[in-house]
Amino acid sequence: MKKIWICIVRLGGWKLHLPPRGSRPELNRCVFAVAPHTSAADFMVGAAYLWALDVEGHIFIKKEFFRWPLGGLLRHLGCIPIDRGNRHNGIVDIAVERFAQGDTFSLAITPEGTRKPTRHWKRGFWEIARRAKVPIVPAYIDFGHHEIGLGEAIWPTDNFEADLLKVRSAFNKSMAKHPENFIEPTDIQATK
Repeated sequence: MKKIWICIVRLGGWKLHLPPRGSRPELNRCVFAVAPHTSAADFMVGAAYLWALDVEGHIFIKKEFFRWPLGGLLRHLGCIPIDRGNRHNGIVDIAVERFAQGDTFSLAITPEGTRKPTRHWKRGFWEIARRAKVPIVPAYIDFGHHEIGLGEAIWPTDNFEADLLKVRSAFNKSMAKHPENFIEPTDIQATK
């Protein structure tokens, strides 16, 4: 199923910039910060890239999608159900625990938290990486050039705002499927 989807995305004209096998060991244990996130299509091409990386990659998805018959397939594909309607859903604790359970576990998160324009990025991706002691790897989806790739790994410090600026510098408005829904890096503020 995964290989078929990767082929479909490639046939759709997408270039998957994959690092040579073994050249980026941090990809086996990291938080992928995926942006810009302005379209539902981000999931379709982003998931193909995550699978093409050949890492144990996982994605948080709203629990409502895990009803029969889709639930089993989503779990098989590495998706983890979350309660998006509950601010106190323990998602950071769940992710940190999953990282603690094995040597290979990576998690893709869209820090914007919405496909609508937002100046405030969620800090959960950073909190997960900091507590799990894993790097944040910016993963861009560039609709302008039909390319998907990775930035340099960023190890989280105790300064969210400074780390957010580093992560944010990997992305720009021209990459977004809907550029009007992406706020430029200089205008982003951290969510407290």
